[in-house]
Amino acid sequence: MTALARLGLAVVFLTGCVAAASAAPAEPDGYRLDDYQAPVPETLRGQPALKVARARALFEESVLFLDVLPHAPRPEGLAPGAVWLDKPHVSIKGAHWLPEVGRGEISAETESYFKRALTRLTGGDLSRPMVFFCKRACWMSWNAAKRAQSYGYTHVLWFADGIEGWREAEAPTETVTPDP
Repeated sequence: MTALARLGLAVVFLTGCVAAASAAPAEPDGYRLDDYQAPVPETLRGQPALKVARARALFEESVLFLDVLPHAPRPEGLAPGAVWLDKPHVSIKGAHWLPEVGRGEISAETESYFKRALTRLTGGDLSRPMVFFCKRACWMSWNAAKRAQSYGYTHVLWFADGIEGWREAEAPTETVTPDP
């Protein structure tokens, strides 16, 4: 085998390794508990994640969009009692912001908040379509969507490209506050 042929085989082998290393992980049985900003599966319970074009079409149909990005953490070293305000949260126009509900483990209080919000926003209709998102490749939206399915919601969609994909598509955004 010539040196050039060996080099060609090495490139094919290395290219295959890179492709394998960057492949999406399989769906876990449970929720993702940490390292939320990491490669995500391509599916949620076997259903492919939405692409930007499909998310925009659903937006035009007034489907319910749910932003599950958590609040920004309080800066370390900030003096006790010091006033600290979150920076404005920009989201998909018309989305409802439900912070903290996408963590792998949530408190009973957060779970109650999530269930109440879903009931209020869907009017109790377990088949109402809803799209969950946060940042691109963020497990929190995957967790929240899977959790909504566990509550009996049947038309749960997951937009894995999140707010970054939405902004890149120059789709409408607005500043939002957390849903009560």
